Amino acid sequence: MSSLIYRFFIFWYICGVILLAFDLLPPWLEWANSVFLITAGIVAGIYFCKQYGTAGGLTYSLIIIIVSIYVEHLGVAYNFLFGSYSYNTNFGIKIFDTPLTIGFAWLLIMGCSHELAKVITQDIGKTARPIAFILVGALIAVTMDLILDPVSFKVKEYWLWQEPGFYYDIPLSNFIGWFLLSSLFHLFFILWSPQSKTRERVWPNRMSLMFGLIIFMFCLIAFTGGIAGAAILVIFLTAFWYGMYFWRRKVYVGS
Repeated sequence: MSSLIYRFFIFWYICGVILLAFDLLPPWLEWANSVFLITAGIVAGIYFCKQYGTAGGLTYSLIIIIVSIYVEHLGVAYNFLFGSYSYNTNFGIKIFDTPLTIGFAWLLIMGCSHELAKVITQDIGKTARPIAFILVGALIAVTMDLILDPVSFKVKEYWLWQEPGFYYDIPLSNFIGWFLLSSLFHLFFILWSPQSKTRERVWPNRMSLMFGLIIFMFCLIAFTGGIAGAAILVIFLTAFWYGMYFWRRKVYVGS
């Protein structure tokens, strides 16, 4: 079943790249965006379950979904953490004033950043590694947001910012908020500190690939949507994180 869900995501992803990048998505198919992000989040949840056991992975995934939706609700209602913004009506079912989709999007981002940060920081000393893991994981999450936010705002208008900002009219507070919230989720993991249940590379490989697939899709939309600068910046950052990831993984396997 888990592999079937992953294959469905890949199929939906290919359709999404074609329809979104070239602005072919008809209005009646807008619900497909929510299905895509929810499926991607479920894939990340399966990754956590495969790595750390069903009970622990499911609990951690639910914490990410519930906390992220609540914090995003505070952001929309009270301008908390991220700044002043609102979601449009085409982004799926809402809980209060926040789309349910957002919780799964955060789960996706945490799955990607978790896998990369775990490998990149694996040989750091026992005392320093938790701090390095949190910082690297948060920076990778912010890297993803550097393309997700401008595309979602400037090109697709999934949400609207009410105040000007330095980066494609997105305020600095948004990126600080992303760093802090993703740091909190990675801190949850450090406090939980589970043991890996398997040494198989199937789902870690899928999760690391997911990082590149999401970046590729949004960068392509950025190029076709007229915000190439964001895409170029994130491509360079993604190359850096992938370089670190595969280098550290090679060192680990070879040792």
